[in-house]
Amino acid sequence: MVFFSISEYYERITKTKHRMANEGIEVLLVTDPANMNYLSGYDAWSFYVHQLLVIFIDEDQPYWIGRGQDASAAFHTSWLEADHVYPYTDDYIQSSEKHPMEFVSDFIKAKKYDKKTIAAEFDAYYFTAKNFMKLKENLPNAVFKDGTNLVNWIRIIKSDQEIECIKIASKIAEGAMQAAFDSIDAGVRQSDAAAAIAHAQIRGTDDFGGDYPAIVPLLPTGDRTSACHLTWTDELFRQGDPVIIELSGCYKRYHSPLARTIFLGMPDENIQYIADVVVEGINITLDAIRPGITCEEVEAVWRRVIEKSGIKKDSRLGYSMGLNYPPDWGEHTASLRAGDHTILRENMTFHMIPGIWLDHMGVEISESFRITDKGCEVLADFPRELLVKPNIRLA
Repeated sequence: MVFFSISEYYERITKTKHRMANEGIEVLLVTDPANMNYLSGYDAWSFYVHQLLVIFIDEDQPYWIGRGQDASAAFHTSWLEADHVYPYTDDYIQSSEKHPMEFVSDFIKAKKYDKKTIAAEFDAYYFTAKNFMKLKENLPNAVFKDGTNLVNWIRIIKSDQEIECIKIASKIAEGAMQAAFDSIDAGVRQSDAAAAIAHAQIRGTDDFGGDYPAIVPLLPTGDRTSACHLTWTDELFRQGDPVIIELSGCYKRYHSPLARTIFLGMPDENIQYIADVVVEGINITLDAIRPGITCEEVEAVWRRVIEKSGIKKDSRLGYSMGLNYPPDWGEHTASLRAGDHTILRENMTFHMIPGIWLDHMGVEISESFRITDKGCEVLADFPRELLVKPNIRLA
């Protein structure tokens, strides 16, 4: 059963084919599981084997190709008709004798598109070098083009129903962050706090159950906060530790990320100063956001704020986000950074994460937001500050 209306899926397909036509593409191979979901509704933990949608420029529906035992998932979760589900047999799985792209090539030959212009998502996580080698070998008369992010750029502007999913994910993120604050304390194992966060993410709210997020809770602690993408250990939190929490709520595969920093004890002047600068930068930048300005202009507002403080941030300020699967909830399109001239439009959604990582510590405080007709709407409601837990808890 699909979550969105069939008419919305057809609109997505139509937009995709318009882009294909503009770029001279006659066949598009979609291997990014988020793009597969966006165009078909297909939703299963099957992306560890080769699977894809095949879109022909002159056909209304895409074709799903995947492992035979996953075909039932296509019937359960997608809007595709039965004759648009093409499973391959299990002897193609992790075999040195056969490869799923040979099956795909035979399917394209049968449809008489083997001499056409074919695009694939060359830089997608789930499109391998072997995939391309097999396609080139078995379709020698085809012209191949890079279709990376073709669908992603269509996804960047959300429908109203997609926005509702992201807003539900935001409520789940609030609950997960509260679980983080409640569970993180001196003498508590990091793994126990991570478990509490994961429980809140999957439980969701009283009204909506959560989904598994594309990224596990990130939980660098102590001097490890200088590294932004560490998870948890089985060590105990200690009094005097800063703890970064980056997580996301997820609903129907739509994400709303949120990051905060907790200090166990009374923070020193340095970490409090950095947190204050970050919060000031977020507040001023959010106030400046409106449709019609560019990603580059958003980042410039932030940079002007922090330059006065003497703090430098070399990495991007944020990125578009929404529908996705592991290993990332970002959409791989627009970034809030210098040089990105993407114009902000209503119902784009971004994660603004002005993290500051120094040699021995770091601070992350982030907000996800959507572009409205006049400005922007912050999605989660959680105190935007350095979170302090001054009481000592004995192990």
